[in-house]
Amino acid sequence: MSQNFMRIKICGITQPEQGKAIASLGATALGFICVSASPRYVKAEQIRAVVEQLPENIDKIGVFANSSIEEISQIVEDSGLTGVQLHGDESPEFAVQLRQSLRNVEIIKALRIRSVEDIDQAITYDVCVDTLLLDAYHPQQLGGTGKTLDWNMVQQFSPSCPWLLAGGLTPDNIVEALSQVHPNGIDLSSGVEVKPGDKDLDKVAKLFEMLASRKAR
Repeated sequence: MSQNFMRIKICGITQPEQGKAIASLGATALGFICVSASPRYVKAEQIRAVVEQLPENIDKIGVFANSSIEEISQIVEDSGLTGVQLHGDESPEFAVQLRQSLRNVEIIKALRIRSVEDIDQAITYDVCVDTLLLDAYHPQQLGGTGKTLDWNMVQQFSPSCPWLLAGGLTPDNIVEALSQVHPNGIDLSSGVEVKPGDKDLDKVAKLFEMLASRKAR
C-alpha cells in the first residue's frame, strides 16, 4: 500500500443518506456496528439500506464482538458487507476459522491498547487477518469512546499487514496524530458525530479538509 493512499473509515453509520454523503466526501470505508449493546447498533436490513446507496468501491465493514461464526456469516450474507471487524476477545484461531467460512471478505482485528504487551499481542494476529486496528482502551466500552490512544506507544508499530489507527481521532487532532504515527488508514466514529449514530457532516468535511491540507504541505 503506497504512502499516498490512506484508508479513511467512518464507523457507526446508521442512516442511508449520511452514509451516501460521507462516501461522496471521500471516505474509503464505512463501518456498521453489529453489537446489540451499542447505541450505534444496526440490524442487517438497516445495513443493507445503507449499502444499497453506496458505490461499489467503498468498503462496507461490520463490527462484531464475540459473535459466532454462524451469526457473522449470516449477517454478512443478509447485509452485503465486504468486511468484518472483530472487536471482542476473538483469538487468532477464531480469525483463521472465520477466514475459512468467509473467503472473500476482509477480516480486521481490532485491539484496545493500554500497554506494550497489548501491542505484542496485536502482532500475533498479523498473519491470520487482512488488517489490524489499534483502538484506545476503555474498561467497559469496545469503541467509539472518544478516548485517545497513546500515540507514543504505537510510533514503532510495524506489522506485516496494513493497520488502521483509531481511538479519539477528530478533525482537530488528526494532523498531529499522523505527524507522530504512520498507519495505513484511520478510523473515526465519535469524533465526527452529533450524538452516537448521528454523524456531523460538517465535521466529516472538515476532516477531509485537514487531510488535504496535510498532504499539500
